Amino acid sequence: MANTNEVKQYLACWFQLNKRVISSDSQVLLPSQIFSDRGYSQEFENCWNLIMSSESDEWHLETTEQTISQLLQPSWKIVSCARCSMPVAIVDAGVSSHICPCHDLGNWPNTDLPQPRIPVNSQEKLQEICSKVAKSQGSRKGCID
Repeated sequence: MANTNEVKQYLACWFQLNKRVISSDSQVLLPSQIFSDRGYSQEFENCWNLIMSSESDEWHLETTEQTISQLLQPSWKIVSCARCSMPVAIVDAGVSSHICPCHDLGNWPNTDLPQPRIPVNSQEKLQEICSKVAKSQGSRKGCID
C-alpha cells in the first residue's frame, strides 16, 4: 500500500518533470516551486492540501488513469520504473499493465540531467553531518547550532 508520504514524493518527482495533476473538472495543478530549504514549498503544500480536501474532484497525474485517492488505497503501491527509475504506481496484487508517466517525454530518461529528488531539510542534514564529524573527532568543536 502506498502511504501518504510516498504519494507526495511521487507527485513531487513528476512535478519536477513538468507533469501536471488534473482534476475531473479540468483544473490543473503544477507548482512552480516544489521545495523550500526545510522540505516542501508552501506552493506544493497548497496543491497537496487542495488534492486531499477535494471531495467531488478526482485528481490524477497527467497521462495516468489512476486517481490520487486510488493510490492511497491498499491495492496500490509506488515502485521505481525499470526504464527510468522514476516512481510509478502499480496494483499491489493481481495482473496489471502499467505505463510509466515518462512514456510521452521524448527526452526522458536523460542520464545527463540529475534525477528528480525528494525534499531535504538542509538544516537537519547539516546537523547530521556535524554530529558525525564531532563523533569521529570526539568533540563538538566546529559544529553549528
